[in-house]
Amino acid sequence: MHPHPPTLFELQRAIGQGLLHGVDGDLGAFVAADGLTPQARLGIYRNTAIGTLVTALRLSYPAVQALVGPEFFEGAARLFMEGSPPGSAWLDTYGQTFPEFLAGMPQAASLAYLPDTARLEWAVNAALHAPDAKPLHLARLAQLEEAQRGDVCFVRHPAVRLLQSDFPIDAIWRAVLSGDDGAMGAIDLNAGPVWLLVHRTPSGIEVDRLSAWQWRFAAALFAGRPLHAALEETPLSETHAWLGSLLASGCFTAAGRCGQPID
Repeated sequence: MHPHPPTLFELQRAIGQGLLHGVDGDLGAFVAADGLTPQARLGIYRNTAIGTLVTALRLSYPAVQALVGPEFFEGAARLFMEGSPPGSAWLDTYGQTFPEFLAGMPQAASLAYLPDTARLEWAVNAALHAPDAKPLHLARLAQLEEAQRGDVCFVRHPAVRLLQSDFPIDAIWRAVLSGDDGAMGAIDLNAGPVWLLVHRTPSGIEVDRLSAWQWRFAAALFAGRPLHAALEETPLSETHAWLGSLLASGCFTAAGRCGQPID
């Protein structure tokens, strides 16, 4: 019998650490052998836990795995989870910082576009699993007095994301997931930056390429900036049409006077 049995919290924490970093000898003292050594019994749980997390990352980052190969991906995933264990039982949310991990991984440095491709995949994953919300009804804007409409702020729909990259990551993502080697070979990595809108529609996730001014205008509104400020920063004749497109696409869930509670 161990002289100082751990509390339940200490035991749970030790098991959690053991699943990711290996079985501790002291922990094994509190596991009944029952035909297997404590280390072997805990090893089974460890392999299952690691396999589950690797699978979760593969589901969120299929294009990244296709770009680097299954073996490299699993090795990177294992290194990532050692420093970034899951903070929730909902594994759809696991792996948000994986793109940053890849950006700092020397073995992946030759694929300069890999971290941004991963960021796009996470934006797609986040939009896919975002909660449902009713899009803003245009009648809500009509209820505002004319003098207040320039001072309106919008609330972004939870299934909408913006992303910018120096590489054509949308083209890379589509070519890789479709297995189109010809399209992948035709991609010019030096073609210049892309500005992307990721949003969920009734038919699935859409990734739309925007112009720089469209992206900046949308980013200002998504950040809660007043409409008049966003319009002043984008003094183009097409801006109002672009606002109408954002509204029609369901990119907002609410609108109201800036500085006041928005329902």
